[in-house]
Amino acid sequence: MSSIGQSVEKAFTTMTSKNSKVVDLQRDILEPRTSQPLTTDHGVKVADTDNWLKIIGSDSESKSEPKKNGPSLLEDQIGREKIHRFDHERIPERVVHARGTGAHGHFKVFDDRASKYTFAPVLTDSSRTTPVFVRFSTVQGSRGSADTVRDVRGFAVKFYTEEGNWDIVGNDIPVFFIQDAIKFPDFVHAVKPEPHNEVPQGQSAHNNFWDFVGLQPESAHMVMWVMSDRGVPRSFRMMQGFGVNTFTLVSAKGDRHFVKFHFIPELGVHSLLWDEALKINGQDPDFHRKDLSEAIESGAYPKWKFAIQTIPESKQHGFDFDILDATKIWPQELVPLQEIGELVLDRVVDEFFPETEQVAFCTSHVVPGIGFSDDPLLQGRNFSYFDTQISRLGANWEELPINRPVCPVFNHNRDGKSRHRIVKSEVNYWPNRKDIGRPVPEEKGGYVEYAERLEGIKQRARGPKFQEHFKHAELFYNSLAAYEKAHLVSAIGFELSHCEDPDVYRSYINVLNNINFDLAKAVAVQVNGDVPNKPGRVYHNHSSKGLSQLDFLPKEPTIVSRRIAILISDGFNAVEMQAVRAALTSAKAVCYLIGPRRNHIRPMAGQDLGPEVFADHHFDSQRSTLFDAIYIPSGEEHVKSLAKNGRVVHWVREAFGHCKAIAAVGEGVDFLREVVRLPAGVDLFSPSGMDEVVTSYGVVTTGKYSASSAVTDVLNIAADTRGFASNFGFQISQHRCYERELEGLTQQVAF
Repeated sequence: MSSIGQSVEKAFTTMTSKNSKVVDLQRDILEPRTSQPLTTDHGVKVADTDNWLKIIGSDSESKSEPKKNGPSLLEDQIGREKIHRFDHERIPERVVHARGTGAHGHFKVFDDRASKYTFAPVLTDSSRTTPVFVRFSTVQGSRGSADTVRDVRGFAVKFYTEEGNWDIVGNDIPVFFIQDAIKFPDFVHAVKPEPHNEVPQGQSAHNNFWDFVGLQPESAHMVMWVMSDRGVPRSFRMMQGFGVNTFTLVSAKGDRHFVKFHFIPELGVHSLLWDEALKINGQDPDFHRKDLSEAIESGAYPKWKFAIQTIPESKQHGFDFDILDATKIWPQELVPLQEIGELVLDRVVDEFFPETEQVAFCTSHVVPGIGFSDDPLLQGRNFSYFDTQISRLGANWEELPINRPVCPVFNHNRDGKSRHRIVKSEVNYWPNRKDIGRPVPEEKGGYVEYAERLEGIKQRARGPKFQEHFKHAELFYNSLAAYEKAHLVSAIGFELSHCEDPDVYRSYINVLNNINFDLAKAVAVQVNGDVPNKPGRVYHNHSSKGLSQLDFLPKEPTIVSRRIAILISDGFNAVEMQAVRAALTSAKAVCYLIGPRRNHIRPMAGQDLGPEVFADHHFDSQRSTLFDAIYIPSGEEHVKSLAKNGRVVHWVREAFGHCKAIAAVGEGVDFLREVVRLPAGVDLFSPSGMDEVVTSYGVVTTGKYSASSAVTDVLNIAADTRGFASNFGFQISQHRCYERELEGLTQQVAF
């Protein structure tokens, strides 16, 4: 990029990322300068930070004998402070959602279309840009677990509004395992590592989890989602976010609507394959963390459309399910989505612990115009989240820089551990003689709960519509594409095969049989369960939109931020490679040169382009799992070298097995045909047509690609394009070619 272009991009990044919350944080940010003096916490300059104060001497008075170490002295305050501070660096990790990462950004509504539902300015005032902090996380594992485990992903958003902080504490799945918050300790105990041996970490594939969900059929719908491809997202940037619970909106007229919140990713909803996720867990356990920061730092800012579903209070009971049941969705055919705004992440954190680790969310944090429903899971979360933040961070957790609002804060709360704010006042109560801390009436912005009339009998029970558990699980399964159903069967089969207790894996077949007969039979065969001979109930056979990931492919195909590995060795066609790379990077894909060494790789004869052809990684330091696509340039010597390297052959076979786009030119095509030996049925370029581009099962091949080819092959990412780079770009944009799986091609390749 030119220096002018870099300056423009830097200026734009600074402009978009300097919101009111970022400015607020500046007063707590220290940027050390070169030769910054080292001091103690109490400000005294430190002369030596490498040696504890101790007695140095000898047993004799002879000056010729060597000095020896004596005891270290407890009077060394500098040494004691350094060790003591280190000993107390850790705070309790979250019980769930311990493994996470976060970023700053902003939120903005398109217009005032939501004003018919709410008077909250954050949702109605298009002149506002609201700062946000978003934290993504896994649920089951500890802070040290891996990113790509099969799990729910947390999607928590803190909106720093002018009326106070509003938190949406959501997930990447719209439903949950339980209906009532009182079951939350039981669920978490069951999914966490088993108590007798603390195994497994970051997995639900064990007896206790499947025992619990088998005996708690309300979890059936959520299990379908987690065992689907949604459980292994390709990226935090490629997953949906949901508020999960039912909240309420109140309009300026006093009308109330029930509401569900949705975040829809600009890049579409995409997932890893299970074999791929397992391998990434070991190859790069921080894969999702790195992916998020790399995208933001390169200017490919993650974006989500913000949408709502609303139901008037008068129609609350007009459905065959209870709209307050967190194990149910609101089908879009019954309650359409309304897109009202956009969420953008445009700034990485400056320091992980004080921002990402200390950020704390509460479902009870709402602003005027937004309220709660009687969703029994939400009611318990409102209590639990506030309580757990006090346990983890102390009573003054909302004074921490990342948690404090950007609007004025004043109340009569005082003292407590780690109090930061100093209030210069003689009174700390209300009412008081100085009229300090006066409550604010509703017409001036004071929060007032919606006046709802209620009557009933106090009892431990759930409403009648809460008793049905399988219709929405069936709806989800019916709505999946064929490959998604196959993945779900394999996922449940994998999990149950890790359960040693026959009662556990056999009993869950009965739950599955209440969802889909074929699903139950397929899993039973895999895990040695009892194969049912008839359906468990009468199925409704309905499906719904917005449940399959295919429903969220971008309207305009894109390869923005897609990672493409270019495999090269000495003697490769550098002119061709640079033309293809230029075409792909023009669409904001990210290309990496992978070679036999991380060093200069020599182009073919006559193409000595100097040190600019430098491999980013070597074949053994990376794997195909960490990339979205592979391209192999032409070059006879280079291809002969690749053919002798088993690691490279595995690279390509593995990419094919994971259904990724693969492209090759000239001798690179021979490598696919003769060395990799792709299955019969995958059509490759034939030497009879040098300029012909052949696309077959996501594999794009041609005989040659030159600078003149690039002139005519203006990158057009669309179906049925003729150019080599354009065809390759379109195959990448489709994320994967799952037809390979459905037609048995991936089973023919060892990877």
